[in-house]
Amino acid sequence: MDNIICIAGPTASGKTALAVALAQAVNGEVVSCDSMQVYRRMDIGTAKPTKEEMQGIPHHMLDVVDPEEDFSVSRYCELATPIVQDILARGKTAIIAGGTGLYMDALINGNDFAPYPATGMREKLEQQADAEGMDSMLQLLRTIDPESAERLHLKDRKRILRALEVYYETGETITAHNLKTKAIPPRFQPVWFALEDENRQDLYDRIDRRVEIMVQNGLIEEIRALLDSGVPEKCTAMQAIGYKEFVDALAGRATIDQAIAQVQQSSRHYAKRQLTWFRRNGNIHWLRRKRGDTTEKILLSARQILADFDK
Repeated sequence: MDNIICIAGPTASGKTALAVALAQAVNGEVVSCDSMQVYRRMDIGTAKPTKEEMQGIPHHMLDVVDPEEDFSVSRYCELATPIVQDILARGKTAIIAGGTGLYMDALINGNDFAPYPATGMREKLEQQADAEGMDSMLQLLRTIDPESAERLHLKDRKRILRALEVYYETGETITAHNLKTKAIPPRFQPVWFALEDENRQDLYDRIDRRVEIMVQNGLIEEIRALLDSGVPEKCTAMQAIGYKEFVDALAGRATIDQAIAQVQQSSRHYAKRQLTWFRRNGNIHWLRRKRGDTTEKILLSARQILADFDK
């Protein structure tokens, strides 16, 4: 095993607190694995850890791009991999913590991503999609890569066009590329943990409270400041849960109360999807939180599992 610990789990499950506690216990540094915490000036709605919550533990992969920029799993791995390698080279433990399962799996596996050639093909596909609609583009993908087409939702414009782009640029479907990637041994060998509430309703209640606290702490003001600074409301970052709903409210398309309720509902649904994703990983040690369990108690369980690896 490498000196790497992964801490996964749904939103609001306590990953940040456990990551900090473990880092203190094992001489570690935290590498955030969250597709939204990479954005600067988006702090409240992404639940980015505060200085107080970090407790002096170095945190990496926070505030690395501006909200106007698109970000991808390949860009995440490009930036995070040398950070993890540096932490290990300094004899410390890399604690990769977050809820973006796609990013975490890709980082650990060392996925070789298909190229992003600047040939104008993506622009042509964007124009075709605008002219013909996504029904037509998904049907085109069905003739080229039926497996990808079956997996992708009609609303997932970005990935549908990406799959078409890969085929037209390389002659290989993205399904075939991904199969070859899976055959490569993982780059890193971590110990995997994931957090889960024994009573799912406890998690949902915590999510609902967290959204209310975010609003009290200035989330709407944060979003207004982003829009006033010129960040487009349709950019990828502003389409995240917790932002797009309040963008609509600020534009008069919904009330603040409606936005709060929608964020809570969307966050609960997202938590369910996260749990489904992580359950596919047979290497994960699940740390199940009972009502009233403290971070210290969960840390004790994690350290007992780590001790078994050291024997």
